Amino acid sequence: MDIAKIIANELTVGIKQVEAVFALLDEGNTVPFIARYRKEIHGGLDDEQIRDITERRAYLINFDERRTTIIASITEQEKMTPEIMAALEKATTLAELEDIYRPYKPKRKTRASIAKEKGLGPLADYLLAQVETTPLETYAREFINEELGVKDVNDALQGAYDIIAEFIADEPNNRGYLRKKMHNEGRVVTEKIGEDEKGVYEMYYEYHEPLRSLANHRALAIRRGEKQKVLKVSIELPEDEVKRFMAEALIIANSPFEQQLTQIIEDAYKRLMVGPTETEVRNDILDRAEDQSMRVFQENLKQLLLVAPLKNKKVLGFDPAYRTGCKLAVLDATGKVLEIAVIYPHQPQNKTVEAEKVLDNLYQKYHYDYIAIGNGTASRESEAFVRNFIKKTGYPLNSLIVNEAGASVYSASDIGRLEFPNYQVEERSAVSIGRRLQDPLAELVKIDPKAIGVGQYQHDMNQKKLDERLGAVVETTVNNVGVDLNNASPSLLSYVAGISKALAKNIVSYREENGPYKSRNELLKVPKLGPKAFEQSAGFLRIRDAQPLDNTGIHPESYNATKALLKKLDLDVNEIGSDHMEAVFALISDEKRTELAKDLKIGLPTLNDIIADLLKPGRDARDEAVSAKLRHDITDIKDLKEGMILSGTVRNIMDFGVFVDIGVHENGLVHISELAERFIKHPLEVVSVNEIVKVKVIGIDLKGGRISLSMKQV
Repeated sequence: MDIAKIIANELTVGIKQVEAVFALLDEGNTVPFIARYRKEIHGGLDDEQIRDITERRAYLINFDERRTTIIASITEQEKMTPEIMAALEKATTLAELEDIYRPYKPKRKTRASIAKEKGLGPLADYLLAQVETTPLETYAREFINEELGVKDVNDALQGAYDIIAEFIADEPNNRGYLRKKMHNEGRVVTEKIGEDEKGVYEMYYEYHEPLRSLANHRALAIRRGEKQKVLKVSIELPEDEVKRFMAEALIIANSPFEQQLTQIIEDAYKRLMVGPTETEVRNDILDRAEDQSMRVFQENLKQLLLVAPLKNKKVLGFDPAYRTGCKLAVLDATGKVLEIAVIYPHQPQNKTVEAEKVLDNLYQKYHYDYIAIGNGTASRESEAFVRNFIKKTGYPLNSLIVNEAGASVYSASDIGRLEFPNYQVEERSAVSIGRRLQDPLAELVKIDPKAIGVGQYQHDMNQKKLDERLGAVVETTVNNVGVDLNNASPSLLSYVAGISKALAKNIVSYREENGPYKSRNELLKVPKLGPKAFEQSAGFLRIRDAQPLDNTGIHPESYNATKALLKKLDLDVNEIGSDHMEAVFALISDEKRTELAKDLKIGLPTLNDIIADLLKPGRDARDEAVSAKLRHDITDIKDLKEGMILSGTVRNIMDFGVFVDIGVHENGLVHISELAERFIKHPLEVVSVNEIVKVKVIGIDLKGGRISLSMKQV
């Protein structure tokens, strides 16, 4: 089995590229390192392509190992034939392999195996031969054996029928036909069987749809409804066609046992085939749905992590609440906590004057630039209070609503407790909210991605696979952005290529004991951080106040080539990022770059990356942040009216539409049909997480707490 060739064909890349990735992975290299610093070897594949190769390789290795095990098992049973071997070699999926292996797979006791133990195999063979040399009942009497549990003719015949039924059910062609028929012509049917107080599954109370057109999000919703015992789910299909197919393969013309074999086919279908095949087909559909949902989750998470940081600004984190008070956290420009406070501007205390005094004192003391308000309970009232404070004082302040999804998870987590052992949970939340405005990526990596609120049905999925997929997104994003070695938390450092959680802690401990890192090479002094970890991680770590190259994405292994390049062009390393350097590089033609790469003994992709980093040292891939302008007279769903045009922030994207924060406690839904005038296959074609959009209110369900919005009607 040529795994590299199979993957190359599937992903439309070169075999040599796939083989290069295999070799690099086998050498212990990480995906980010391979994607960024080994482009010449693999031909410029990106992170996603390399991860797809890695995932598919694991599947195919498992597939090949399973096929080898099956071949060994059938051979050991002395039942291997050229036809079976050819079928196994031709199979391309695990399902096909298991179909072929099914008749030879050691089974637990079944009705058929018990019948065989009673010596009824020859009677089954007699029926299958369909040549009646002796009347069936007369022949069956020969198998009566009370010691073996065959008391009479009926016992003997029933045992033979059971053997044949299992034979029919195990026949690969029969199972393949049934599976194909179910996929292509089956209809999912659901009905309500349990309580559904909020009417979450109302559309599925009496629902049917062809399986082939069942949308991924509907498949996942139906599964959840079934798990919660609200829905009963089944698959309908043209049974007679399936039974006719099996009969045509089994029953010969003018068979003396046509009636018996027809009944056996009916039993095999109902008892042994339709149930397991339905489970298998539904699992196939759900696997597909999960995969798509994971990909949407990955894209949403990536967009959220790439929200622009608010650099070099002091921020006051504001965690809103009513009775327990609003917790405040003043942060310096690096996210360090300067002071914690609590105010009670809302009901039932309504201590507005006292709360304004606290904000004023904190401003006089620290001159913070922004107030970041969490978007949870009391957020709209808190924003109104803050805006009134700014208006009264005239301070040069800005306030922003920040998505606080997952902040409570962080606050109660081991990471939160370790970072701020003496703070209350709500105080940690205020810190997290403020830091999310300063550097969303650095703060969000401390939280389980599943708690950030940008997925759909994530708790129903394969958790191991989901964790791997989301972890890969975080890893890719962190490494593409780069990490400040002297400010990064252990949580952030642990996502840098080649750095484990233990190494991340060691890096921070060394920094705390010895002061800020002065060069990348100093990493080699960190306990247990060896040459391989340094090779993988160094290029993704930044040191601002050090030699200029250490604040770029240029890997230390390329420093000599970089210095040689600068020397050839009569440039100084301290001119990095200058207009003069940009002007010099602008004059270098593509042909000249090729010559330079050859002279420097590096690949052209590496040279291009070096030049890009020299032009923009310390560059940040994240865009500038924009905030929605929310209406201050709308703080509750009851304030909404159909026809209102509002500004909102896209908080979550799903297959069927997007959820938009319009300033009330419930996010509104823009169904996919209301996103654009043109037809779109998926919402990601037109929107992204954190995008600011204009929406029109087209429906309000006060009882269910649902808001319907439209973008195309604005």
